[in-house]
Amino acid sequence: MRRWMFLLLGPLGLFAADAPVGNVIFLHPDGTSLASWMATRFLQVGPAGQLNWDRLPHLAVYDGRMTDALSASSNGGATVHAWGVRAPHAAFGFPDASARSLSGFQGPIMREAQAAGRAVGLVQSGAHYEPGSAVHLVSAPKRADEAHIMVDLIASGAAVLLGGGERWFLPEGTVGRHGPGQRKDGRNLVEEARRAGYTVLFNREELQAATSAPGAKFLGLFAHDHTFNDRPEEELRAAQLPNYQPQAPTFAEMTAFALRVLAAHPGGFFLVAEEEGTDNFANKNNAAGVLEAHARADAGIGVAREFLAQHPDTLVVVAADSNAGSMTVMGPRAATLDPAKPLPPRDANGAPIDGRDGTGTLPFVARPDENGQALPFWISWGAKDDTSGGVIIRAEGLNAERLRGNVDNIDLYRLMYLTLFGRELPRK
Repeated sequence: MRRWMFLLLGPLGLFAADAPVGNVIFLHPDGTSLASWMATRFLQVGPAGQLNWDRLPHLAVYDGRMTDALSASSNGGATVHAWGVRAPHAAFGFPDASARSLSGFQGPIMREAQAAGRAVGLVQSGAHYEPGSAVHLVSAPKRADEAHIMVDLIASGAAVLLGGGERWFLPEGTVGRHGPGQRKDGRNLVEEARRAGYTVLFNREELQAATSAPGAKFLGLFAHDHTFNDRPEEELRAAQLPNYQPQAPTFAEMTAFALRVLAAHPGGFFLVAEEEGTDNFANKNNAAGVLEAHARADAGIGVAREFLAQHPDTLVVVAADSNAGSMTVMGPRAATLDPAKPLPPRDANGAPIDGRDGTGTLPFVARPDENGQALPFWISWGAKDDTSGGVIIRAEGLNAERLRGNVDNIDLYRLMYLTLFGRELPRK
């Protein structure tokens, strides 16, 4: 990538620095915490193993406060990430046309990157209106303006838009590939997207078969709403539904496709990819769903790390904005817990407990440790909402070494901005 000259204010005044400029891959496994990653490690690779998340070498403790709340909402947190400005809890970007980001640009960082000639893309395991991705391109008066958000996403001209939410792309009375449309304005955004040059994809097979030419754009509509079924374990079992819908590509598959498309762009790229199931299943206190979602998120981190190994002029940064459900892990002494006996529904302090299939089921069992022991554990819940604490931001690649100690949500914007534009932004 190019190298830009810029000025820094040091103790002796202004001096020149030669800053590398590169790609940014921002992976947002929403609602994740240190405890939820620990549980994922136990289940996927064992307590002595390492996830892809564990292999990201640089990390810091994350503070996600809002202007009017100490705990972030998904939309408020995304607004800070995208704009570099501390936002209210209810914000979905800044719809005021005069609003400016930390850099002074009249729009979020992804719009600024696009204006500078970068290819941009969003990946979302939920519906396209989910804020962790959408706010990087769209602002809306409120989070519930799904129909408006979808219009602006198509109008953005992003090279890659992959996710769910077909219902908000079709008018009422039109049945799509995954179900009926819900737009009340009569617009068919699928046809509008095609006229705007998008190839529209509806399932895993179509994604895998798609080929990309220079300048190609892709819209993925892989589910009626989310690509997962975010309900409690007991409801999913009664309805005979899986955690994730089988027709939809995984988070890792979507991320890999997006990187193939974006990497062909000669001016570099900026990708934001969100695994939303980690948050939504936690908000339903569904431990089995959360841990499957984490495994999917970790596979996506693996895809990004493989890309980084071939393209070192890239920053891979992984962060949530809150701790969904205040999830904790309990791993008692093996002698005190019979892994063949169902767990009680609540802990002694009243906290709800989940085993491998929900309330009142058998405990999870970790993969063997270095001594060959396969030890039991369970999940307990402190809330159903998004809470503060336990959030870790990790990174690898270009400028990742700047991540250390304690950082707040605005610092994530600063790190991405430095990598995309080669300019250090001042601290107020």
